[in-house]
Amino acid sequence: MNSPTTLQIVAAVLFGVALLHTFSTKYFENLAHKHPSHAGVLHLLGEIEVVFGFWALVLMLCMFALVGKTEATAYLDSRNFTEPLFVFAIMVIAGTRPILQLAGDLVQGLARLVPLPRGMAMYFLLLAFVPLLGSFITEPAAMTLAALMLRDTLLSREVSSRLKYATLGVLFVNISIGGTLTPFAAPPVLMVAAKWNWDTWYMVSTFGWKAAVAVAVNAACVMLLFRKELGHMAQRPPRAHAPVPLAVIGVHLMFLALVVVFAHHPAVFLGLFLFFLGFATAYERHQNPLILREALLVAFFLGGLVVLGGLQQWWLQPVLMRMDADAVFFGATALTAITDNAALTYLGSLVEGLSEEFKVALVAGAVTGGGLTVIANAPNPAGVSILRSKFDDGAISPLGLLLGALPPTLVAVLAFRLL
Repeated sequence: MNSPTTLQIVAAVLFGVALLHTFSTKYFENLAHKHPSHAGVLHLLGEIEVVFGFWALVLMLCMFALVGKTEATAYLDSRNFTEPLFVFAIMVIAGTRPILQLAGDLVQGLARLVPLPRGMAMYFLLLAFVPLLGSFITEPAAMTLAALMLRDTLLSREVSSRLKYATLGVLFVNISIGGTLTPFAAPPVLMVAAKWNWDTWYMVSTFGWKAAVAVAVNAACVMLLFRKELGHMAQRPPRAHAPVPLAVIGVHLMFLALVVVFAHHPAVFLGLFLFFLGFATAYERHQNPLILREALLVAFFLGGLVVLGGLQQWWLQPVLMRMDADAVFFGATALTAITDNAALTYLGSLVEGLSEEFKVALVAGAVTGGGLTVIANAPNPAGVSILRSKFDDGAISPLGLLLGALPPTLVAVLAFRLL
């Protein structure tokens, strides 16, 4: 392997600093309270969605200084920002009142069929059915729906911190593995499916049914563990507005479906998104305020990850490729915690001559570790953005998330390795 350049070393150091920063956001929030004269910038640095965007800016400033304007701008132009743009558009559409009303009615209807107390049934469906639905509406859309519905049901009252972090951990893990029924919904699968010729049947038979078992087990276990705190979920949240007409819901579903279909073509789905904004403005009486701020923060986070991650290949790929098929599963699970899982599978797709066993182990490991940290899976920042106001001090502890995600991650490991 060639020696890394100065720029690559700087990029790796900044990537490491950004990782440490994600675990230190509460520290900046505490500093903001102690130093009110600088509270603005400290609150900004305490926003977990700002972290990677901020350090990506530092990287670009270093790049301008080290290699000049031409190479720095050429690098930025070479980055693919389709995923951040797609997550932004899908979050806004999925978070609208018509879509949430439809999803809520669907979950309420299914809860009546589940032979459990209504609160437990609702909780189970939000952590099992909605993540599996992500295989068809995409993982970012499923994360947005599940997080908003959990915010308005489970977290509408004060519950224990243990329940909050256990729920968050199961949600993140189940979203990450629940998108593996199709080849287009989970970012780490999307990166390799076309090149490796993985169709829907292959995904279901190789990954999907195992993921469905793990999703159900995870949701059932956390439901039973905290069953005494779930009773209030049986109460349907009061509607502050008249029901949205079916025609308006239908138009929203059409926009959601079209954005998913054209997920690889930003010029198309952003054009559709602009038309959607026009429609939402025209029928404002059927809308809640659009979650534009939350979606923009998430897109900023992912955009920063794209910029910083683009210069990590020099050390990440050799580490990954030294492993055999057995080790790569656990290696990918662990590496996913410190880098986006889609980046791992993308690097694997660049290597020719990999065995089918290696490919399956790489993708299975990448999705298995997708709930361990905020940066492990692209939809995770969306969940954090929506739910963090319900946590102490308005911030989600990375350590709390890690501890909450470890048990469901272990279930996913057992499902993919033993089934």
